[in-house]
Amino acid sequence: MYVATLLTSPTAPSLDHILVESLRNAWGGGDIRWLSTNEAAEFPLTEVPGNRWDAWAELQQLGVDLIVQPSEGRRKEMLLADMDSTMIQQECIDELADEAGVGDRVKDITARAMNGELDFEGALIERVGLMAGLDEAVIGKVLNERITLMPGGKNLLGTMRGNGAYAALVSGGFTAFTARVAKELGFDENRANTLLTQDGKLTGDVQRPILGRQAKIEALEQISTRLGISEAEVIAVGDGANDLGMLERAGTGVALHAKPSVAAQCDVRVNHGDLTALLFLQGYHRDEFEQA
Repeated sequence: MYVATLLTSPTAPSLDHILVESLRNAWGGGDIRWLSTNEAAEFPLTEVPGNRWDAWAELQQLGVDLIVQPSEGRRKEMLLADMDSTMIQQECIDELADEAGVGDRVKDITARAMNGELDFEGALIERVGLMAGLDEAVIGKVLNERITLMPGGKNLLGTMRGNGAYAALVSGGFTAFTARVAKELGFDENRANTLLTQDGKLTGDVQRPILGRQAKIEALEQISTRLGISEAEVIAVGDGANDLGMLERAGTGVALHAKPSVAAQCDVRVNHGDLTALLFLQGYHRDEFEQA
């Protein structure tokens, strides 16, 4: 058995009841269950429709996300999340680069790396090198003035942890940022790269080994093994090419507002919803959400 979930932006919920019913009827689905009025609905299916991606493309034009997934085991025991442009709305390294006066150059490298055009490790070393000599205190300034949480993150963490799930933040960014974000959102642990400093200044290098795509896969393997759960019991979320490994391995891998080349390789794509979409995908009703 499968389940089709339709959802839209929570800031302007506009999911049309007739639209949902029409798709359900066309696909021969079961009873519709509304997870949030005008925002999210689901219905069961006996098979994956052959025109699934055609329907997805049409609904995207209407501001609606469509996900079809197996219904069994969709409520997960672990959340594995990327940080930059996933749990927060920015790329930390780009914000630091702005303060260092090399913002445009670094942003271009970041975009290409996240789209899979550049080797992640090499791109990280190059970008960090451009910030050599930057005052370490700038990190706190960026955290306080430039970093904002992705909408729905506190609901996601509160609800999943409230239902016994474990949450890990795994980033190709920096521990100086993941430590603050993990604490604010309620993650159980965080992993990231460490910026090296000397005499209160960034040296322009990071501690080895560098945490990239493979390290995120290893985090999935190590943490799930430690918890005694299978990788199928994990929901992972990210947006960049370095997230693809963990998104492919996890039971549910969610490409959230992802780069086109990344989204194209994922079955679960959320372009209009926020992080609460991960709760709807697991069958949670909005009434079950822990409020931020």
